[in-house]
Parts: sequence; structure tokens; C-alpha cells
Amino acid sequence: MFTVTLTIISFVATIVLIMWRPKGLNVSIPALAGAALMVIAGSVSLEDLKVIGSDVGGASVTIMATIAMALVLESFGVFQFVADFLARLSKNSGIRLFWYINLMSLLMTLVFNNDGAIIIATPILIILLKKLGLKPHQQIPYLLSAALVDTAASAPLGVSNIVNLISIKIIGMSLLTYSIMIFVPSMIGVGVLALLNYVIFRKKLVRDLKQNSMSKKNKPKPRIHPLGMNAETAGTDLQAETPSNKQKRFMINILLYVLAVRVALFVGADFGVSPSVTAVVGAVILLIWRWVKMGTSPMDILRKTPWHVLFFAFGMYVIGSGIANVGLNDWLVHVLQPYIDGGWFSSIAATATAVSLMSDLFNNHPALMIGTLNLTSMHLSPMALHVAYLGNIIGSDIGSLLTPIGLLATLIWMFVLKQYKVHISWSQYLRVTILVVPLTVIATIVLCYGWIRLIYG
Repeated sequence: MFTVTLTIISFVATIVLIMWRPKGLNVSIPALAGAALMVIAGSVSLEDLKVIGSDVGGASVTIMATIAMALVLESFGVFQFVADFLARLSKNSGIRLFWYINLMSLLMTLVFNNDGAIIIATPILIILLKKLGLKPHQQIPYLLSAALVDTAASAPLGVSNIVNLISIKIIGMSLLTYSIMIFVPSMIGVGVLALLNYVIFRKKLVRDLKQNSMSKKNKPKPRIHPLGMNAETAGTDLQAETPSNKQKRFMINILLYVLAVRVALFVGADFGVSPSVTAVVGAVILLIWRWVKMGTSPMDILRKTPWHVLFFAFGMYVIGSGIANVGLNDWLVHVLQPYIDGGWFSSIAATATAVSLMSDLFNNHPALMIGTLNLTSMHLSPMALHVAYLGNIIGSDIGSLLTPIGLLATLIWMFVLKQYKVHISWSQYLRVTILVVPLTVIATIVLCYGWIRLIYG
């Protein structure tokens, strides 16, 4: 009884502190404290910690290396180059700008990951929107839609989200198999989400950006990025001129290199090379490239990399394991087993619904961990396991968007907004997500089922 009681108290206290974040409390602190209490309670053994450490370790290294690469590109000014390019493409149309910003958010998550894209792109977007003369309330449709697309876009590729990477290893699924099964339907699902966002926001979008052009006296003052980067020096020069051909070639070469590293993650995995090794080598080469070109040592990137994400992931997976061990897993097996045995559609729909609800109540890290452990304890065939797991990903990466606490990336996003004096309340967030997220989840479930039936018969 002591074990169950302390485990539940630890879990509830951890979630409350992560949601509340008194005095800007780093989310890794309550996660690690909650994990320690799980061990003290006896719901997680030392042997469990070893297994979790093994599962989390490689995925965390891959994500940290990818974020480091993103920070290097930011210091080169690549993201500001892309943002300015999209602003020019918009040709003073706020509607075009909306779609280009959503496209940039999608690509950044696919090329890097959702946490890195949120951390780096949000400050750049805020300053870009201010540069275009948009007031705080006019910025909300662009920023909110970009954040939703950014986080949902982690579903198509297993390497775009740390929780995806960890759970993939637990069920023994290759990155290639994962992409074959979910890339196409989830990409269409992200498109559905963007379209629904547009329907919600279309009347609030600025039609003529030229009329909103900001005068020089209103130029925003430099603000410090919440991770320690100066927003003006980190690729966000508001007076940036049209890049020269030489600059364009350099930016394109850098982006092609990053794309090559991304492809190498999949190719290497097929030849037995761990994605973490490929990611680290790719990041080291990029750091050396910058050192030679700019004379800047890698130390600044090491300082800016959000290492707390690693500790947060470990702590939340320990907490998820503890909750599963005290009875939640057995209960979920009892509830979900009939649906998983009932066919592919009911399997995907049931697991997506369960993980969505758990994610929105207490974050997708423990939710996906619990959902994955639940599936591995059902003794399913490889195909049945993989199909049911697709529902887990839909729930964890898309269904979790319903509430601000559903994803670490969303919590980071709201924190960054606050630093830049852009206020989006929970009620503003929920008024949008309650309309677009359930419909997107339903559409993606149907798309996944249709795609699996198409390729596997």
C-alpha cells in the first residue's frame, strides 16, 4: 500500500510542478525528483533504471546532437535567411506568409526535431513578425499555427522526437519500418491540421503586410533568448539585406549537408550503425566547419544546448514506468486488449485515444512510455504490435496537442513567448486546439488504417 500511495503522490506532485513551474523552475528538476521518489517507493527497481537508461541514452544523444546542429545553423544565420526568404515570397500577403511559416515549421521539425525547432524558430518568428509590423494579437495566428504544425510534424519520422526514438527501441522497430508505415498518413494529417488552423484563423490574418510595416522608431529592442542566445546576434538581424549569391550558395550547401546527415541516420541504421553515432559525427563535422569558417570554438554550442531535455526525458520515463508497475499497465491491458484483437482499425483508434488522453492529462513522455510498455506486455505478433504502436504515436505527437501540458515542446514554446512579451493564455490555446486536434487525430487514424491496408493488404 505504501508503494502505491507514494508512487501516486509522486506522480501527481511532479505533474503539478511541471505545469505550474514556480519561479521558472526547470522542468527537469521535478521530473528527476519524482523519479527518485519512485525508486524510494519501490515501484521502480535499480534493474528498471538500467533498462530505462539504456533505452533513453541513445535516443537522448541523437536528439542532443541534432539540437546542437540546429544551434550551429542558427549561428550561421541560416534560419533567419530562410525566414527572410519566406517573408519576401509572401509578397506582402499575410495569407501567403501564414502558409510559408507553416511550411518552415514542418521542414524544421523533419530536418531537426520538435524541441529544437520550437527553441530556435519561435524567437526568429516573433522578431520577423514584429519587423513586418504585426501587433501581438496579430502574431498569435501565425505563432500558434506554427507551433501546432511543428509539434505534430514529429510524427512522420522517428528521429524527430525523443519519445518516438525511445519507444521505437523498446518495441524493436527499425526507423525504416516506422517511416514506411506512418510517414505518408501522418504527413497528410499535418496538412489537415494546417488547413483546419487556416479555417479557424483566416479572418484574423493580416491581408496587406505593407500597411502593417513598422516604422524605424518602433524597431524592437534586442531581447535575450531564454536559452542564453542574444536574439539579434543569433541570426535575427532586423536590418539584414538580401543575401549575395555567395551567401546563398553557402546556406544551400549547409542545408544539403544537414539533409545528408538526416538520410544517413536511416541508411546507417540498416547497416547496423546506431543513429546516435551518425548524429554525433554529423554534429562534430558541422562544429568543425563553423570553427574553421568563423573561428568560433564549439564551447558556445555546448553551453546553449538544452541538456535538461535529456534529464527530463529520463525522469519522466522512470515515472511512467513506476505508474505502470503499480497497476495502471494491467488495467490498460484489460481495457485495450479486446480492441487490439478486434482488427487494425480498432487497434489504432483505441491506442491513439488512450495515449491522447494520458498525454493531455500528464504529458506525452510518461503517456507514451506507459502505452508502449502496455503493448509489449500483450505478447502480440510483430505486425499487430507495430500497427497498434501507430496509434501510440498519433496520440503522443498529435493528440497531445489538445492541452499545453501535453508536450514538452509546447511548454517550452509558451515559456519562450512569455520572454518575448507575447501572451497566449490557456483559454486562447484551448479555443483553437479543441476544434482542430480531435478532427486531426480522427483523420490521421483513418489515413493510417487506409495506408496500412494499402501496403500490407
